[in-house]
Amino acid sequence: MSALFAPFRQRGLTLRNRIAVSPMCQYSAVDGLPGDWHRVHLGSRAVGGAGLVMTEACAVSPEARISPEDAGIWNDTQAHAWAPIASFIRAQGAVPAIQLSHAGRKASTFAPWRGHGAVAQDAGGWPVVAPSALAYSDRYPAPHALDAAGIARIVADFRAGALRALDAGFEVIELHAAHGYLLHQFLSPLSNLREDAWGGDFDARVRLLCDVVDAVREVWPERLPLWVRLSATDWVEGGWDLPQTVALARNLETRGVDLIDTSSGGLSPLQAIEAVPGYQVPFAREIRARTGIATGAVGLITGAVQAERIVSEGDADVVLLARELLRDPYFPRRAARELGVEIETPDQYLRAW
Repeated sequence: MSALFAPFRQRGLTLRNRIAVSPMCQYSAVDGLPGDWHRVHLGSRAVGGAGLVMTEACAVSPEARISPEDAGIWNDTQAHAWAPIASFIRAQGAVPAIQLSHAGRKASTFAPWRGHGAVAQDAGGWPVVAPSALAYSDRYPAPHALDAAGIARIVADFRAGALRALDAGFEVIELHAAHGYLLHQFLSPLSNLREDAWGGDFDARVRLLCDVVDAVREVWPERLPLWVRLSATDWVEGGWDLPQTVALARNLETRGVDLIDTSSGGLSPLQAIEAVPGYQVPFAREIRARTGIATGAVGLITGAVQAERIVSEGDADVVLLARELLRDPYFPRRAARELGVEIETPDQYLRAW
């Protein structure tokens, strides 16, 4: 029996296997609306056999976008555009998931192939916000520090995004609190220099994320899982680190979070990472071992045997693949054949199997 292709049950939901499509920004939306590209991109991964197919980071407000081309879910028109995509994913036997995000001080920047750094306001950019008035780098926008009213709006935007995600037919929500985006910016002492109720000690720095989790869990059905993506370390001395992540994971589990999608980095251009195959898997293993919460492993996971080992040895409950699924949308089918597992195949593809 393959651990990788064993079903994974959380709350009232069952994934057909332990392979998930990691959120990958496509920078291909207009006014936040997903289009044909998103339908084919995500739909092909569902046909390809993944157990869960997650959207790219979806902005919870126009100002929450990373780039002007980011997808969003801040209005009903966007939710309606996502609905047939979620429906198609589900019809192929995969679980449709959505990641809700706010870019904070890393907002209003160019899509990777369009340039680098800040998009000027007269070219379609916008003012950006952060826990403190501290830019990511000298090439990024200078943010305004959020006040209490602004923080309350952020929480409300995530809550509203969760309601729209439910209406659109998604069955898992992931909150993006990693990679240097807004919720991560509040967590890290490198980006959060506040001295009020949202900054300073650990409890204050995690407050915004905890409030967002509470607001989302309040409207997200009890039968459906809630995931959180965390950067386990900033890879910078004095920044957010694994012990803090473990402590936060314990807190989040009590609030109804079901899985920690465990990544790292993204907060500081000073980060020093030695990216080798599976380099982030030990973080997922440590969080899972020390808290008991389910974890997802990410980062240079490219082979069937490698993915099988991660799950079978208890390093993580699921593996989330990104670049490998860009190279091969049918990786799960290839992995099943390599591991000697028979999986369901669409009638239209039977002649190939």
